[in-house]
Amino acid sequence: MRIGIIAPPWVPVPPPAYGGTESVIDRLARGLQAAGHEVLLAAAANSECPVPQVPGTASAPPDRPLTGDAVSELTHVVSAYAAMRDLDLIHDHTLAGPLLEHEPGTPPIVTTNHGPFNAALSPLYEAMSGVAIIAISHNQASTAHGIPVAAVIHHGIDVDDVPVGTGDGGYVSFVGRMCREKGPREAALIARAAGMPLKIAAKLREPREHEYFEQEVKPLLSREIEYVGELGERDKLALIGGSTALLNPIQWPEPFGLVMIEALACGTPVVGMPAGAAPEIVDDGVTGYLRSSAPELVIALQAAGSLDRGACRAAARERFSTSRMVADHVRLYSQVIASRAPEEPLHATWPDLVQQPSDIVASGRAAMLGAPGIAVRGSLSS
Repeated sequence: MRIGIIAPPWVPVPPPAYGGTESVIDRLARGLQAAGHEVLLAAAANSECPVPQVPGTASAPPDRPLTGDAVSELTHVVSAYAAMRDLDLIHDHTLAGPLLEHEPGTPPIVTTNHGPFNAALSPLYEAMSGVAIIAISHNQASTAHGIPVAAVIHHGIDVDDVPVGTGDGGYVSFVGRMCREKGPREAALIARAAGMPLKIAAKLREPREHEYFEQEVKPLLSREIEYVGELGERDKLALIGGSTALLNPIQWPEPFGLVMIEALACGTPVVGMPAGAAPEIVDDGVTGYLRSSAPELVIALQAAGSLDRGACRAAARERFSTSRMVADHVRLYSQVIASRAPEEPLHATWPDLVQQPSDIVASGRAAMLGAPGIAVRGSLSS
């Protein structure tokens, strides 16, 4: 198949540091190409994903927040769709793109909801006519009231590329964003009560994150509770791999939680709340512990060191590999393509699509810019 993948324009693919969606897109694009499919990626110009990319996109500055203005996103998706009009299928990870009124002959469109189905996002997914919607967990799909979900596809990770951690660092880890929903304050309190050192690696860039850190987390820091900053991929995996357990006391029903499968791939058990997709990822008593209260989490954290790290790694390999994620997507892509009879023959060659995009913005702007497109991403309340 010839597959177009559209990433949000705010973060390079793969991300230099925090960026769960962009990490998933990178693995999906590389995995599809390795499986023999032709992939064309529309992403920020400073992306380093090793697949052919739509030229002429804007770079994502390193200090830019993870969200941006609607004009930038619309410009990005208009260019992407114009460059991808002769492919077999488009997998769009933006919100604006699937909401546009596309020209006749546009390839079938698949989108993934990386956030919740809530009051803000559900009306947008309801408005995506003719678009196959992917949920990233069964828990998330169960909240898509009235919205048809074409498939539930868990994220995957390149397990063989993740170094096996020994867990002998003498600490537990927390990795995420510095926000109330992720639970870094709760992690600090639980680790302190358990008498175990904690290293916190978290994105801390935006005003809301700084405010939360100053008020809720910084007062708890000590020699035993340490904030180590926002880490790149290699340093993040080393931190998780060296920890006795990943402490993940999320405070909202997170649709997936990529850090949990990253921990399992390192061989590190997960101790957290049984919210959102966590029960679909963590096998309680085998690859971690899921508990509903702080006192229970304290006891679970103290016991986590006795769990078999090999079982954690095996679970990641068996259930959360990139190859499994790619196979699930290919199965859905094939079903979507088969369900729509071709409207006209395709004439463009693959080199044409990659090397001759000079008129892509102009050709699509008139048909697409008038349609609604809203960028809605970021922290959400529990």
